[in-house]
Amino acid sequence: MAQPRADVLDFLLSRRSRPAKTLSDPVPDRDALEPILRSALRSPDHGKLEPWRLIVLERAALRRLADRVGSCGAAQGRPPEEIDKQRLQYADAGLAVAVVFSPVESDKIPRTEQLLSAGAVCTQLLNAALAAGWGANWLTGWASRDETFRRDGLGLDPQEEIAGLIHIGTEGATPPERPRPDMDRKVLWVTQ
Repeated sequence: MAQPRADVLDFLLSRRSRPAKTLSDPVPDRDALEPILRSALRSPDHGKLEPWRLIVLERAALRRLADRVGSCGAAQGRPPEEIDKQRLQYADAGLAVAVVFSPVESDKIPRTEQLLSAGAVCTQLLNAALAAGWGANWLTGWASRDETFRRDGLGLDPQEEIAGLIHIGTEGATPPERPRPDMDRKVLWVTQ
């Protein structure tokens, strides 16, 4: 058995995302962000396909994307309040990392496992940002599923999708604790 890391387990048992709207400046600079990104790239990846990539979105890029949300939402016929809520997710952010699911043709590794690997990158990125002392949140939203937004806003290829937008910044007010999943309802022990 490997040496136990009680400090890491304690962190994982107490970690919690911070609402993106409570994150503020300063945001990590490139030097502070690099180890967080490196950590995310060490996520589980069956077959070593690396079916994901990261796009670091700084403030100017996020504001450009916020402007694009309006036209995409209008084209979809979304109500103004939905458009504004999604637009603010980009406009109010100082830094976000888009985790792009970029599937790879494989006879051995199904698309679902590749998508789960991209989700693992999101989780690792979120937890690494929190462990580094930043506030962080994993969001998506309807704009991230809009083909025009993905293609024209982020330059994604047709087969690529956004697995998550990880917002990172300085923690604002700590929200109240929320109930956690009940072990008795969510864990089944099979002994035979």
